[in-house]
Amino acid sequence: MMLRLDLDHVSPHNWLNDTLWTGLAYHTWRAPLLVNSNWWLLFAPDPKDLPPPAQISSPSSTSVPDPNPDQDRIAGSQGGGDQWLASHEKLESLPSYDLAVRREDVTGWQIRRSAWIARRFAEFRAKLQREEIQPDSTRAGPICMAQYLKVFNTSRIPLANSDAFSTSTPRASHLTLMIDDFIYSIDVFGPPSPDDGVSDPLSAAEIEKELVAAVADSRTRRTNGEEPTMIGLLTADERDTWMNNRERLLILSPSNRETLTSISTSLLVLSLDSYTIPSIPNDDPLRYPVVDAHVRNCATGIDGGRNRWYDKALSVVVETNGRAGNMGEHSPVDALIPSIFVDYVLAEPVDESAFESSGSGEGRKGWGRLDWVVDAGIKQETLECQERNRKLIEDSDASQLWWGEYGVEWIKSNAKVSPDAYVQQALQVAWYRDQGYATATYETASTRMMLHGRTDVIRTLSTESRDFVKAMINPSIDDAKRYSLLSLACTAHTTLTRTSSAGHGYDRHLMGLKVHLRPGESHVLFDDEMYAKSQEWKLSTSGLSAGSRFMGTGFGAAWPDGYGINYLAGPHLVKFGIESCMAGERSLILKLLDSALEHSISAQGWTPFEQVEYPRASGVTPPPTYSQNDPFDQSAAKEHAKLKKTQSKTKTGWSRSGWTRMLEDGVGPSMEGSMPYANGAKQSTVDDVREIEKEGEKGRWWEW
Repeated sequence: MMLRLDLDHVSPHNWLNDTLWTGLAYHTWRAPLLVNSNWWLLFAPDPKDLPPPAQISSPSSTSVPDPNPDQDRIAGSQGGGDQWLASHEKLESLPSYDLAVRREDVTGWQIRRSAWIARRFAEFRAKLQREEIQPDSTRAGPICMAQYLKVFNTSRIPLANSDAFSTSTPRASHLTLMIDDFIYSIDVFGPPSPDDGVSDPLSAAEIEKELVAAVADSRTRRTNGEEPTMIGLLTADERDTWMNNRERLLILSPSNRETLTSISTSLLVLSLDSYTIPSIPNDDPLRYPVVDAHVRNCATGIDGGRNRWYDKALSVVVETNGRAGNMGEHSPVDALIPSIFVDYVLAEPVDESAFESSGSGEGRKGWGRLDWVVDAGIKQETLECQERNRKLIEDSDASQLWWGEYGVEWIKSNAKVSPDAYVQQALQVAWYRDQGYATATYETASTRMMLHGRTDVIRTLSTESRDFVKAMINPSIDDAKRYSLLSLACTAHTTLTRTSSAGHGYDRHLMGLKVHLRPGESHVLFDDEMYAKSQEWKLSTSGLSAGSRFMGTGFGAAWPDGYGINYLAGPHLVKFGIESCMAGERSLILKLLDSALEHSISAQGWTPFEQVEYPRASGVTPPPTYSQNDPFDQSAAKEHAKLKKTQSKTKTGWSRSGWTRMLEDGVGPSMEGSMPYANGAKQSTVDDVREIEKEGEKGRWWEW
């Protein structure tokens, strides 16, 4: 056995991430990437973006009425109560965005913002290659930056039994453009510099001209009656099915290999959609139509997931009004890394002076078609895959809960606990009220302190957390006792965070031991029913950054009766991205999370959510005002978008119970986001994310 465990000595970096993790957690998993594995990130709007269309009675801007306009109640008391919760009723189904969308031409502003975004990403890659990026660090010192090199020019390739990454081509100079499933190659870099061999990005104006020319070409093809072959749909299919269809494409023509290679080696995929998804009205105070529509397009798109390439590590999606976001394949990196890239991209809005007045597309030709040679069988496969994708999308309820009554600053100054631990305890209360029992909870801990480290697990469900949750649902427990139990739960959570981030977590180590068992071997621990139950991550969670430049984020639930919850904890606003299976046996997590957050904590105690009347507790101060320096923060200050969980729909298509095999083996797709290591820090490592990312008054390193 000791010889088997000698893997660490023969691994160049570490035994887990060099040899086991990518394969066990991602590449051997055969379920579709769509919803199940890929992450999504919603960009804050550019100041010049047009408002999205809205159906009658639906708002078209991100603004909701202030539930406490006179500011005469303590933080956490506005809204809430039985009347608020009673208004949150179940919907029988999600809005049908496919039917609501109106197709139109790609717009000039859409192209301009896309060119600007592409140029900023290319600029960031050049900085990476010149090693101009300041290394991430915590109070304990620098942390591993290896994941930064795996975002660009990377794609996942379907293979039998276990997928693989495309051949690394860090010098590739193009991006892949998709326009209604017509595919093009667009140059975004010039020739390598004679000084250091690094290619500088083309100007935003040059990229815009190439995009204009490609869009004009796609329009001509449509006018002439040409219909695109929707090969991108196949990348969302079950992995072995996509592998077979990909092999068929390779056999049909050498040009298909050239197209596939161009896509896999490109900087990123840029999808220009010929629509802006409208907001669809509803009477639910917890669901915000504008943000819901944005989530839908970034997470899955419409019409069965058309105009996307789901294998790509980084994709940018832009609608006709300029609304944009990211979608990415998860196996190369954890979602915190591309979110840092995007923060750089969005730090500067579109600069009109960087563009020439004319967008004629004349001059250098840095674009070209990427065509397919297909047969009737491939065409039929795309149609059948489209229907499977539709069912999977229809079964996914992805939404955002914006909690604007207080945020990190208020939690630290009033509750005096780690903000991340506080949020996690709120999730525990919400889950218990939703389901009536406790469940194994996965929160991501970053192990980037180690070379090539990725993640381990913070098990939020602890003895201390359980005691706190029980106190919260017991009306006979007084507020002082509840607050004491909250403090203990948060302290335990912070300790678990540090332990796992330092490489002393036990989930990955147990996984390593289990996979070394040979056929016919067993161990009482791994055969124990409770061990299997401990791997049922029905509450899969992760925190990213403060997210001042993001409208939201998210990833899919790991279990059909569970939730995937990714959150952005800002100084005065917390944004929760929540996804679940429509057919899962769960009820209204959004209203219960809203209720759990609704109650104020101070040194005097926790105001119980059973009360409709909220007494004014001494020593409680209202949350601080929003930043006056950040236009998006000012807008968000007025918002308390409370979105609703829907359910009741017959489950069809791919079953997310396909995760079960991997999860019972003690492995599974890593939850989105990471929390950098902070050895010896007094607060949770989520707080140290804000130090690493240097958000707030200091700004990012590129803003110093």
